[in-house]
Parts: sequence; C-alpha cells; structure tokens
Amino acid sequence: MKMKKMVAGLSTAVFAFGALAACGGGTDNESSNEGGSSSENKPEKIVIWEDIEKSETTKEVAKAFEEEHGVKVEVVEVQMTDQKDKLALDGPAGKGPDIILVPHDQIGTIADQGHLTPIADEGSLDAFTDASKSAVMFDGQAYGYPKSVETPVLMYNKDLMSEAPTSMDDLYKLSNDVKADGEYGFLSLWDNFYFAHGVVAGFGGYVFKEDGGALDPTDIGLNNEGAVEGFEYIGKWYEEGLFPKGLIGESGGQAMDQLFTEKKAHSVMNGPWAVAGYTDAGVNLGAAPMPTLPNGEPIKTFMGVKTYALSAYTENQEWAEMFLQELTNEENALAMFESYNEIPPVAALESNETITSNEVAKAVFDQATNAIPMPNIPEMGQVWEPMAQALQLVATGKQDAQKSADDAVKVIEQQIQANNQ
Repeated sequence: MKMKKMVAGLSTAVFAFGALAACGGGTDNESSNEGGSSSENKPEKIVIWEDIEKSETTKEVAKAFEEEHGVKVEVVEVQMTDQKDKLALDGPAGKGPDIILVPHDQIGTIADQGHLTPIADEGSLDAFTDASKSAVMFDGQAYGYPKSVETPVLMYNKDLMSEAPTSMDDLYKLSNDVKADGEYGFLSLWDNFYFAHGVVAGFGGYVFKEDGGALDPTDIGLNNEGAVEGFEYIGKWYEEGLFPKGLIGESGGQAMDQLFTEKKAHSVMNGPWAVAGYTDAGVNLGAAPMPTLPNGEPIKTFMGVKTYALSAYTENQEWAEMFLQELTNEENALAMFESYNEIPPVAALESNETITSNEVAKAVFDQATNAIPMPNIPEMGQVWEPMAQALQLVATGKQDAQKSADDAVKVIEQQIQANNQ
C-alpha cells in the first residue's frame, strides 16, 4: 500500500464531515483544523472489531488516521460470526467497540434489538455500487459501510472446459453428454435455498415483495407461477441423474467439492470463499457469471455484503464514520482485495485492472449486476429451513414442486405471524 496516498486521502474524509462537526458544540476557537471537530468531543481512541486474520490493512489505515488526527484506532480481531452476540453482551456493559463487522442480512435483526445506530452521512455511500448500498438499508436508513461482496458464480476446470458456457441449456447438454462416463457437466447445491434462490428468482419468484425500497414480509412470492417453474427446473437435474444422489443435505458441499477437485465434475456453482481450496487442490480454475436460464433470464443469485456497522453504544460516531470513510475508500478497498481476495463493492474499482485481471473477482462483479441482496429484515430468518425442506422434497422426488412450494410458504407465514405476536 502507498502510505503517502493513503494519508492524503484522509483530508477528503475530513471535509466530508464539516457539517457533522459543527453539531458537536464549542466555539470556533475550540475547533481544531482536523475536520472542524471540537477538541471537546475528540476521543482518545475508537475501537473497531475486524475479522480474524484480516486486520493488517485496517491497522495500517488506523496508524495513518492516528498520525493525521491524534485519535488512536484500536483494531481487535473478533470472528465475524461472533460479533453480533458479543456486541449484545459487551455493548450494554460499556465494553463494546464503536464499529463491528457483520453480514448485511443480520442488520435488521441487530438494529431491531437496539444494538446498531444508522450512519449520519448517507452521502458518503455514493462511492459504492447500487446493490451494495441497498443491502445496508433497513427501515429507510443506512446502517453501515460495505466492505466486500460475495455471490455465487460459475467455476470451471479449464482442463475439462475450454471456455465457460453462457446458457444453462449448454450445461444441460454437456451434463447429458458426459453422464455415461460417470462425470458431471455441472453441479450445484440446489437443495440449499442460498444457491437455489438464483433459479427461483430467475423464473420469477421472490422472497419478499419490494415496495419503494422496503421489503414487505406479508407478500411472499416463493410459490407463485415463476417460483414453481424454478422448483421444477431444479427437480429435473436430480430426476435425470445429472446431480449425484449424495448432493443433498449437509454433506452435499463436501461431495461437490470432492467431485470437482477429482476432475469428475466440469463446473460448479460456488462463491469466492471456495477459490483457495480449489486452487490448492490443483484445479486449473476458471470463473464466469452464471449462465442464463432456458427462459433467457439471468440466474439471480443471492448477494451478501460484509458491512462495517456502528454500535448503538458508541459515543464517537462522528469519528468512527470518518475512519470508515477512509478505510473503505477506493485505494484502501483495493489494498484489502490484494491482501485477502475479498471483492470490494466500490463502483470505481469495477474497471480497475487489478480486479478485471482476476477471473473470480471479475465474475463476481459481473454476476452482482444480476444479484439480489439477501433480505436483511428479521423475517428472513423464518425462510431458510422451510425452503430447504421443500427443495429437498423436490430433489428426492418425494413431492411435486407446487405442493412443496405451497407448504413452505404456509410454514413461513405461520412462523412470521407467531414471531410478531
């Protein structure tokens, strides 16, 4: 990272906070030249929880921030999946951080519980992609700064496929062609709603209806005509033996990875988290956006956004946001990508050579244009299990698509109603 450039970038974030600083109280004589913030509300330090083994870039930015502003930024590594529960304990006790890192789909639940506060400077999100901005919105307010984006793409073995197919019809034909040899043209965990959603949504289904940027949990579209068509399409791959019987349930992921690394599967649907394992196993890995469905529509995958959010217990929101604007700017976001291979949803980086020369990163960026952020409202928690059960019934041929979808939606609606009483 070029520290000189990074420090220079701090002044940009400072000017963006001029208006906020004016609300901090104090006279002009009390104000420092560091963003107009009064010396009275300048903290000794702010604390950020960063993910395990992904804190080096954050520490470098923190060092530059302290040198520029005289405010120490303490970077503490905490497993991202543990931060939500840890904040619920540490925050009220006065021991929590100013900033946490969470998957965006948890924002609604954590905010409803009173543990998050909306960001004050929503204009600072203009640098991010539209999809990632929508992902951090809840109840009409923005609740964080996007760090990285994930969505499944097509990954293929270049030793078995010279190029990525652009249609699922091509993959379907390939799968039938290699079936007699005990091989698979394409595999996916379509009994898992995270992966199956792309098909269901591509045919016209939806989880919750979007209305003016908000999600309506009373309008569920997982058993409409398009959704059922998606169920049927998924069932066809299992029924015709194009997916192995072991590709169902908790062991499905392991089975799929094994077939792919043993060169028995030509391609798979998976996310950037799988890259290291595949390349370490010697796969000559290629990546591309998901092929289009038989109806000509894209597979509308779920998208996840790792998000820096502000604790409701922080007394240093202004300074925390100043730091986050710097941490997530174009240069530092690119530095994080180079260090950890996490794809930054900064719009200006979409055409950056470092991104475009990386097949997986480019595929994720391209696929994200058709991806749908996972719903971040609390009601989403009632969707996963009923949908998994419905998909598994279809995959095993135990129940038809329409009844499976109808039953799933009925359970989801009942559970949402019970939780809202």
